[in-house]
Amino acid sequence: MDILGATLRVCVDDLEAAVPFYERLAGTPALRFERGGVQVAAVGFFLLMSGPEAELEVLRKVAATIAVTDVDEAHKTLTELGADVIAGPVPTPVGRNLIARHPDGSVYEYVDRRQP
Repeated sequence: MDILGATLRVCVDDLEAAVPFYERLAGTPALRFERGGVQVAAVGFFLLMSGPEAELEVLRKVAATIAVTDVDEAHKTLTELGADVIAGPVPTPVGRNLIARHPDGSVYEYVDRRQP
């Protein structure tokens, strides 16, 4: 499994107010999308999320988003190493993802940019 990088997940109260700061900080425009009632802006290595508190409460449990070349390969490697895949793989607006709980209890999202 090739890990390409990681994205920091940031829950914000006001996405519109937060995006310009992170765009300037990262030096890149935000890629915006909506998923499950949550508004998302991907800006450099930051994933800003805003929406209903019940949804954000779940999202806060995921420590980071890890980019990989292939989510299916990540699934295989993670399960072989004793991780518990608790969601996915499923398609997303930009590829596919899964959520895994590592043996130490940490929860991470793994994503690729491969279209299903």
